[in-house]
Amino acid sequence: MMMTEQEAIHDTEMLDKEVEQDVANLFSALSSPTRIKILFLLKQQSLTVTQICDRLDVSQSAVSHQLRELKFARLVKSQKHGREMIYQLHDIHVHEIFEVAIEHVKEIYHYE
Repeated sequence: MMMTEQEAIHDTEMLDKEVEQDVANLFSALSSPTRIKILFLLKQQSLTVTQICDRLDVSQSAVSHQLRELKFARLVKSQKHGREMIYQLHDIHVHEIFEVAIEHVKEIYHYE
């Protein structure tokens, strides 16, 4: 028996509400140019807040605020090393998301 179009619409699988919200939070965390710059730096190597500040020429309080946002979204993690916190991308998925996003933007806007 064939499904009507209306039945097919109602039968479409949807994301779980929590997953949907977490994905929205992820994209929200990626919406800041400063956070994109921080992620790009951390994609290359682990860094301290001071090192990030120096490379971006941004205040420590601004970088700390952005890192909190990135940690909340689980895009970045930190590890205490002596008296300093070392920041790095949370896991391989963040590397992959970032690589795909860059590739997508370069392709659709014809960069390079």
